[in-house]
This record gives sequence, C-alpha cells and structure tokens, in this order.
Amino acid sequence: MDPNGSEESDSLDWNTEDELEIQETSVSASRIPGQEVNRGSGETSSSSGSSNSKVISHFVGMGFPQIMVVKAIEENGEDNIEAILETLLTYSALENSPREPPPASTDPCSFDSASNSLDDVSDVDSSPGNEGNKDHLSEKDKMLSLLVDMGYLADEALMAIDTCGLDSPIAELTDFMCAAQMAKEADAHFREFSHEDDGDAHLRELFPEDVTSYSHARPRNDYFPRDKKRKLNKDERQKSRRHIRSEKKQTDEDEDMLNLPNPMVGFGLPNEPWPMVHRTLPEDATGPPYFYYENVALTPKGVWSKISRFLYDVEPEFVDSKFFCAAARKRGYIHNLPIHNRCPLLPIPPLTIQKALPSSKKWWPSWDSRTQFNCLLTCIGSAKLTDRIRKALEKWDDEPPPNVQKYVLEECRRWNLVWVGRNKVAPLEPDEMEMLLGYPTDHTRGISRTDRYKALGNSFQVDTVAYHLSVLKDLFPSGINVLSLFSGIGGAEVALHRLGIPLKNVVSVEISETNRNILHSWWEQTNQQGSLVEMADVQQVTAQRVEQWLSSFGGFDLVIGGSPCNNLAGGNRVSRDGLEGKQSSLFFEYIRILDLVRSMMRRYR
Repeated sequence: MDPNGSEESDSLDWNTEDELEIQETSVSASRIPGQEVNRGSGETSSSSGSSNSKVISHFVGMGFPQIMVVKAIEENGEDNIEAILETLLTYSALENSPREPPPASTDPCSFDSASNSLDDVSDVDSSPGNEGNKDHLSEKDKMLSLLVDMGYLADEALMAIDTCGLDSPIAELTDFMCAAQMAKEADAHFREFSHEDDGDAHLRELFPEDVTSYSHARPRNDYFPRDKKRKLNKDERQKSRRHIRSEKKQTDEDEDMLNLPNPMVGFGLPNEPWPMVHRTLPEDATGPPYFYYENVALTPKGVWSKISRFLYDVEPEFVDSKFFCAAARKRGYIHNLPIHNRCPLLPIPPLTIQKALPSSKKWWPSWDSRTQFNCLLTCIGSAKLTDRIRKALEKWDDEPPPNVQKYVLEECRRWNLVWVGRNKVAPLEPDEMEMLLGYPTDHTRGISRTDRYKALGNSFQVDTVAYHLSVLKDLFPSGINVLSLFSGIGGAEVALHRLGIPLKNVVSVEISETNRNILHSWWEQTNQQGSLVEMADVQQVTAQRVEQWLSSFGGFDLVIGGSPCNNLAGGNRVSRDGLEGKQSSLFFEYIRILDLVRSMMRRYR
C-alpha cells in the first residue's frame, strides 16, 4: 500500500533501512581516518587510568564524537563533568552553525555540491528529455542552491525545504537541518582502511569519500579555536540537553523493538514443514466483514502492540516475502481470516535472483554470494555509483582483492544492483520490480520512471498477500465486495483477481492520482465486470458515505489496507514518531472506518 497519506507526504518518502539486510562490519570509533588524537599529557595521557576511559565512554554514549570528547577533557579535566558537557555543547553549536558563504564570484547556479552528495541515489529519470534548463531556476532551486552554498548537504536542504515550506525563514531551515544532523551523529560510524594496501589506495583514488565513510555525514573539524568558543546561555544548555536525552531515548527504543520471529514465516508457508499455528480469535474480532491490515514489521517499540490492541487484540502475523519471491520484504499483518487451507498463487515465482533474472547468470562473479535481493525500495542507485564500481573493478584482470569485493558487494546489497556485463552493474528496471512483486507486465507503464519506482517500492508483494487471501476463494465463489483503504497501485485487487475471485464491487481510497490512474487502467485492461468506486482521501469517508455503500452493495466482505509507514520506517531519523506521526497517524482512520463498517453491518443483519 502507498504509505503516503496526503499530498504533502509525497516529499517525505522514507524507506525502511532496517530491511536492508546488509552485513554491517564493526567500526572502531577511536579516531576519524586521517586524523590523529593529540592526547598530550596529564589527564589525557594513556596512563590516566580506567576513570578517563569511563568519562570518554560516557560522553561518546551520549552521541558526541570521541575526538571532541578527548579535547573537552583536555581543557577541563576529567573530574569537571558539567564543564565538559558545556564545552561539548559549545563545540556542537559551533560545528552546526552555517559556514561562511562563498565569494560573490561563485556561480550561484552551480549544483556540483548537490550532485556530489546525491551521487549514490537516483530516483529521477536521467534520460535527456528530462533535463531541465538550469539557467532558469525555480524558487525552490534557488533556495536549495543558497543552502548548499552555505555548506549544507543537498539532501538535508531538500528535506528542510519540503518539511518547513519554501516560505520559511532561513533561520528556521537551518535550525531544522542542525537538529537533523545531531540525530544522524548519534549513529555515525567511520570506516578505517589501511594505507599500505594497494587495493585500498586504488579505492581512495577512485572515490575517496566512499572509502572514508559510507555515510554522508559532514566531515568534522578536529580543532576548535578557543577564541571562537562562546558561552551558551541557560536556555540553550537546557534545550541541548533535552535534545540529547530525546535522541538517547529514541536509540533505546530502537534497540528495544518487538522481538520478531526468526525465520519470519508467519502462521505457516506453502509446501514447507513449518508447524501450523492454531489460534483462537478474540470474540470482538469475529463476524463480518473480514479485515486485513499491513505495515512494516520493524517499527519503534510498542507500535505493533498498539496496532494489535486497536484491532481487537488480534495477534500479528509477521512474514518476510523472501519465502514467496526473490526479494525480501518484512511486513506485519493483522487479520481475522482463517489461517488453514491456504494455497499459493500458481505458477510459483522464482525464489532466487538468477532464476528470476537468468540473463544475469552469465556475468555474475563467483565472489558475489547473493541469492536474493533486499527489500525493493522507492529509489535506485545512480549512474555515477555504477560507474565508480566499474572503475574499481577494471583495474584487476582477474578476481579483485577482498577489500574491493567488500565495497562492491555492500553497494550491490544496498541498492539491489544486478550484473549486466563484465565489471558492469545496474539497478533493477521497473518491469523487473513488477515481476518480483507479483504484478502483471507493464502494470505501472505509462508514467515516469521516478513514479514507477516510488509506486512499486510502496506496494504489496502480491504473492504474499494472495497466500493469506486465498482462503476467501471458497467463501465467496460468486464474487466479493471490497473496501480498499490506502489502495496504492492495487496490490489487493491484483491478488484477488489472480486468485480467481470475482470483484463484484470495489471502493478504492487512495490519495495519489498517479496510483489511482494505475489501478483504473488495470481495471479496464482486465475487463473487470464489477463496479469500481474511487475516492482520494480516507478522511472524507464519512458515516453517510459508508451507509450509502452498504445500501448499494449489501455490505462489504473485506476491508483491506496498509496505512502510511512514514513515521514508522527505520530510515526516518527526523520524524520517526510512531503512530503519533503526521502520516502514520492515519492508521486511526483505518480503525475509524473499519469500526463504522462493522457497526453498521450489524444493524443491516
């Protein structure tokens, strides 16, 4: 389902980084590559004992970088904790202050900085016909250029503009970006590479930023002149401490997520010897209509418990779609459907990359051990990234050294890159994503590549959902009435159609006009004989409308949907507010409408 609950949320398209099954390596936080910590003498020497290490660990645990902590201890002594904290807050404030703008002669239309920071991600169609004329910048582009010239990263600036609004003062935009940077710093890790290894030297020569750090964090200053140090007033200190406590609390909640089953097989898989689950539904969850709710599995602490509580205390079913196709997709489902006598869609889709994309087998190197893709996202790796990978591999006639293999594999896993030639990788094409997600060929064709990737990245995995819905085939042989909330590109409708269940009446509620057009086109192309009613906004589904539909259709057999995951996804480090977030709070609209339907249908019986 499309996680965008409103038009405004289209710009906040968060991907679930928890689902990227990248094998992260542990990274030493002892120093930033290329910078030495000058420990001097006295309290900061290696002989200062374990107490010094404890002080350093304490402040590093609060989110401050170790090099900054060591310098603060040098200035204040390890016993003066309050002074150390104040110094660290001062350093952070100085570092997050906007840099001096470039000289007036600098071309204000230059987007070099922006393009460099976004080299590894591209969700924009790069065909020549889509290139705009940079000589005539929009107001948004001018603001972006100004913020980039001030020293901020382009992705930070875009997020600030889209979130705060184009008319917001510069001060408000910079405050937003500084807060976002502090959130990122809590998770920042730096990778160290040996300068003695020829392969590493080659990597540094080709893409120094990638070798130093795989994150886009801004480089830190290792020297803070005392004449620039300013005293924070009481309000600023309290505000900074509150921010640190908030970030620490968020980190603790992330670590204390709901324990998910491993393997994530739900209540059983087709043709697998997993033990079938026997469950008894709470009394409030029984009776028509059937309901089916979906969202990302990896959420902040307590979210799925709350979702379950609002959905009549039904136990969630967590499933990874890697058991149904060649790509992972960890999702949670709450429903009151029967769980026995399920059957999969036929033919069974290929479960490995090389069976799904046989043309890649010719070029697949032996050291690339991937057999399945990670979660399919709404954006893709850029041409600049794939070109850097090609250059990294071309130096070696035979198998590249381990460090080059490691770099290439991590990027391939992160961006789901496939081998299309010798030393050549490329992102998945939209039609390949359609196939992996169980949609018919050209289901999203006719819109821009950007919109295709976004629509598919936010959709149901059809084979997984169809396995759960397959129990409805015998229950509704003459057809089914469906209320589809947050319909996206019609994953539920496609699943029911592929199961051979006639769609008598479907009310589809979807905010994105692009997605509505995709579903409408599919409805016509498949010659559906039923009635399709389309609405844009779930908040406009009133009791009067529901009563009108029930009067016309005689009731709904299934209420299905997946509300926005924007504030639940692990990739959102700015507004991961759970079900209280602006977009994800639309979950309560699903609850409201489901309760309306159930209560009114009881009166009709």
